[in-house]
Amino acid sequence: MQAKEIVGYTENAAMPILEENGLEFVDCEFVKEGANFYLRLYIDKEGGVSIDECELVSRALDEKLPEDITDKAYILEVSSPGIDRILKREHEYIKYKGRDVEVKLFKAVDGKKMYEGTLVGLKDGNVVIECGGSELSFDKKDVASTRLAVKF
Repeated sequence: MQAKEIVGYTENAAMPILEENGLEFVDCEFVKEGANFYLRLYIDKEGGVSIDECELVSRALDEKLPEDITDKAYILEVSSPGIDRILKREHEYIKYKGRDVEVKLFKAVDGKKMYEGTLVGLKDGNVVIECGGSELSFDKKDVASTRLAVKF
């Protein structure tokens, strides 16, 4: 299977486990980092997930995944997306509207590749933030990542 198929299969296998345990699917990826391949599933719930919940999902998912899902050895990881999570799906832009975010661009706009502001949301395929009293809009295809800002 190709990476996209592995991710799709894993997501489908994980959904009943997550629903049964009151957990939310955030993302899934199959990536190579250094010499290792990782199959990562990111989960969440209101108030955050515990290590025990990650372990529960990991064990249940490991039983559901066929041994021949890939011919590459991989490490299965189940974790929270973290407090500085990257927003990927449309519903996340709705859920986190009004929160401080960092928008990283592939190419500089007005000499900057990083912008911080308050998330307004997605409008017509653009990531929109409020920054310094005005709205800034970035075409989603030009955005490398939109991440929740962590301020201490």
